[in-house]
Amino acid sequence: MVTVSLTGASREDAATVFDVLRTAFPVDRPPDAVPREQPGDHPVVWSAEFVPTQERIPTGPTPLEGSLTATLQGGHVAVDQLCEALRAAFAVDEEGTASGDQEKEVDLRLGTKRP
Repeated sequence: MVTVSLTGASREDAATVFDVLRTAFPVDRPPDAVPREQPGDHPVVWSAEFVPTQERIPTGPTPLEGSLTATLQGGHVAVDQLCEALRAAFAVDEEGTASGDQEKEVDLRLGTKRP
């Protein structure tokens, strides 16, 4: 299982990223779940958990309104599978990685893929 947390994103961009991942892998949310904003002056973090599988549905380039930061945390192979799915849909810049024996955390900057 991989926890995906998105920051610096509009509700629409968060929904777009989660829709791409939901197409490829099972998720802990119902298919019609839409990210909701909470009132207040605190930074918004959107999160969901995904269970990557060897057989996934590939996705093509998907536009975003802006750029956002994604933090993926989970097992090494599972995180790598989600990173691969994100790279197929978005422009991805890796901003940092931390690895342990059992888990890996990757910070990515996602944007619209340019031709």
